Amino acid sequence: MLDERVRQFVAEHHKAVLSTFRRNGMAQLSVVVVGPFEDGAAFTTTADRSKLPNLKRDPRCSLLVSQDSWWGYVVLEGNARIMSTDNTEPEKLKMALREVYRSISGEHSDWPDYDQAMVNEKRSVVVVVPDHVYGTGLQ
Repeated sequence: MLDERVRQFVAEHHKAVLSTFRRNGMAQLSVVVVGPFEDGAAFTTTADRSKLPNLKRDPRCSLLVSQDSWWGYVVLEGNARIMSTDNTEPEKLKMALREVYRSISGEHSDWPDYDQAMVNEKRSVVVVVPDHVYGTGLQ
């Protein structure tokens, strides 16, 4: 479970930078928008983004979640859990995509339209589950 201070920070600050590993071992950095979800921080991504195959190959990652000023931040180091059409039942994936949206933006004005867009875009949910957390946002 996420520490309550970390959960609150991620609930209030959604700008983040994800670090994954490329096939050659170099870091791949991606700007993502995150929210608290289950036992970590989550975002959605499409199948054509580099971060998804990187995480499928090697789930180790770091996620820096920052205040707008970049002065306060938390880093979640751990592993990514991926929920996608190839490993998650359609209804469960739909509800997870909705919950991640809610944790970042609140209620959607047209959930059926949102659900169809998620299917069309082949979106997955990525949950960064931390083994270690640190940062100035925890003070």
